[in-house]
Amino acid sequence: MHFAFISDTFDSIRTGIAGGRNRQAGHAYEPGPVREKRILLLSVSAGAGHIRAAEAIRAYADMRAPGIKAAHIDVMDFVPAAFRKIYSNFYITLVTRFPVLWGFLYRTMNSATPDSMTEKIRQGIQRLSTKRLMKEIALADPDLIICTHFLPAEILASLTRDKALRCPVWVQVTDFDLHRMWVHDGMAGYFSANEEVAFRMRSQGIAPQSIHVTGIPVMPAFAQILDRAQCARELGIDPRRMTFLLMGGGAGIGKLDEMAEQLLAMNADFQLLVLAGKNEKLLHSLRSLSRRFPGRLIPQGYTTRIERLMACADVAITKPGGLTASECLAIGLPMIVHSPIPGQEERNADFLLEQGVALKASDAETLEYRIRFLIDSPAKLADMRRKAKALGHPFAARNVIDTVLRNN
Repeated sequence: MHFAFISDTFDSIRTGIAGGRNRQAGHAYEPGPVREKRILLLSVSAGAGHIRAAEAIRAYADMRAPGIKAAHIDVMDFVPAAFRKIYSNFYITLVTRFPVLWGFLYRTMNSATPDSMTEKIRQGIQRLSTKRLMKEIALADPDLIICTHFLPAEILASLTRDKALRCPVWVQVTDFDLHRMWVHDGMAGYFSANEEVAFRMRSQGIAPQSIHVTGIPVMPAFAQILDRAQCARELGIDPRRMTFLLMGGGAGIGKLDEMAEQLLAMNADFQLLVLAGKNEKLLHSLRSLSRRFPGRLIPQGYTTRIERLMACADVAITKPGGLTASECLAIGLPMIVHSPIPGQEERNADFLLEQGVALKASDAETLEYRIRFLIDSPAKLADMRRKAKALGHPFAARNVIDTVLRNN
């Protein structure tokens, strides 16, 4: 019944749209103009990275206008509140308060067989919870769909197999690892972060010709050549002074204001940019702290121009999320990674360490040691910067758009 309903919905809406486009009152039918290509991006707000990847792809799609129309939907806006709390809020609670438990679930789900009873129950709940989403997709009447989260990819794969969805579905993996839940039959193509992820895709049965190594999408601003001196003037800091950008607190090291206070107590000459995001309480605390360290601590609230902060920095101190790491690499910014979430972020951290573009700090003392090491090792820092720039994919989102348009 569910699949028939979705199929009927798509058919009826397509018929209605076509009829509306091709009929004129009082005139016989005449073929209308060729419509613009409609791209629908589907993501999930369980963490910000999936959303940012979708927005990056949409930004490049908009740059291809006329003839291209891209829209972005957060799946969580079209599911029941109970499902949203379980899927999104519960995930955030797990990774922030019970990361070990999340790591166990990550490994368990990765090894589960698709035809197990647990998987069938989970998939059934997903189908029942996304009927409203299916209606929204039908109304959008897309020519193609790109998923930047595994949830919509899994749901649409079942519809594709049952012929209830006729437009091609593409999948953008947003980490330097491949979890089993990303892999589904019937997808038009996959985009991977690197050759290793592409290898893992092939080993899990994805056809080689449908795999495209593009990198993880970042916004167009990360492809610009940014002038450090100009960006530093905008922030009111010294472009010649060593600068660390601190982002993303975690249980492994502590709160950002506490981390900043400890680092600023070091007997070392550097500036510290700290990104508080939308956390007003943290921003207030950092501003109070900055009065004790004039000219050394620069607190920043929410910004849509993170690339300009990165352009001022010599090193980013951050959690190793797939999108944040990709943004740093696109800029050529070395990292000290901390507090990785067990599972995908641990795999991301492993990749970054192996490539020589990051160091890892497991606690506050190690973080201080890493900072002192990089201050005293300019040749090492320059090598990390060179490797980061070589590893970056600032045009990943553009390459995704070019690929789907070339193949559809």
